[in-house]
Amino acid sequence: MLKFALIGCGRIAKRHAELLGGNQVCGAQLVAVCDVVFEKAKIIGESFSVPFFSDMHEMMTVISVDVVVVLTASGLHAEHVVALAPYGKHIMVEKPMALTLADADRMIEACDGAGVKLFVVKQNRFNVPILKVREALVAGRFGKLVLGTVRVRWCRPQAYYDQDKWRGTWAYDGGVLTNQASHHIDMLEWMMGDVESVFAMARTALVDIEVEDTAVVALRFVSGALGIVEVTTATRPKDLEGSLSVLGSGGTVVVGGFAMNQMDTWNFVDQASDDSEVMQKYSVNPSNVYGFGHQAYYEHVVDCVLNNARQLVDGLVGRKSLELITAIYESIETGREVMLRFRPNRCRLGVR
Repeated sequence: MLKFALIGCGRIAKRHAELLGGNQVCGAQLVAVCDVVFEKAKIIGESFSVPFFSDMHEMMTVISVDVVVVLTASGLHAEHVVALAPYGKHIMVEKPMALTLADADRMIEACDGAGVKLFVVKQNRFNVPILKVREALVAGRFGKLVLGTVRVRWCRPQAYYDQDKWRGTWAYDGGVLTNQASHHIDMLEWMMGDVESVFAMARTALVDIEVEDTAVVALRFVSGALGIVEVTTATRPKDLEGSLSVLGSGGTVVVGGFAMNQMDTWNFVDQASDDSEVMQKYSVNPSNVYGFGHQAYYEHVVDCVLNNARQLVDGLVGRKSLELITAIYESIETGREVMLRFRPNRCRLGVR
């Protein structure tokens, strides 16, 4: 039984605590929580009958832990991971892993130096429809890739950003591209392959924040395929969709729903024996879509730690996704097409 401790008891921590503290992850248990705001730690700690702390170093000294989960503000991820690595415990960190490539490099170096695994949470990679699409991609069923698109049309009103001072800031959060759409951008790159260049535009449409709430991006992949990213938190009055489309010479797939959790289209030129069953067997995640991917991700972490299974999203994979997002911001600031690989110059993400 692996012992997990949470660092940061904000909005996302509730989901993690429910999974670990509610014994929903085989082989994992919640043993402690920590937040610099003691009352936040106390609420979650008392809810799941585990010790709670306001000092993570005290927690790591007092409590026996196997894996520590960093759920603090995005701009603090690097600081906390680097500080925790010397304890020799494996580390999970919520998306995005960091806000600058330099910080991502520090995190990878710290964990490698301490001999611990670094897991970056990309739970949507475990969605049932997504796994089926990936299976078809690896099998070559899409043929020559033509176009990949992601759309995030979610609702985040001013009250959401007003919950914490760090939300909607360049230094600690980033906008819709970094926060809400980071999973979808990661998914597009996972399906379509390495990106050659990006051209992007963004604006802050409906809320009072430093960063963008709406953006569009055109991508050119190394394969020659093109891509489109359309993301916003200015959908009103409620969330609409989080979708992925992959089009190739051999077929077309669309995964829709709220969080790439529902198979909407499954069409291939050359039919496979199980194609007629796909929409029934793989069309949707099990109930509680908002938490399903996290549960599967935790089970993956347990397997990696106990059985040395191959990590799906380690520090290097997390950094690759961050590099793409950084390039998108660079394009927004310069008004130009940005080639990958590059050195950020105008990107404001993570700058204090």
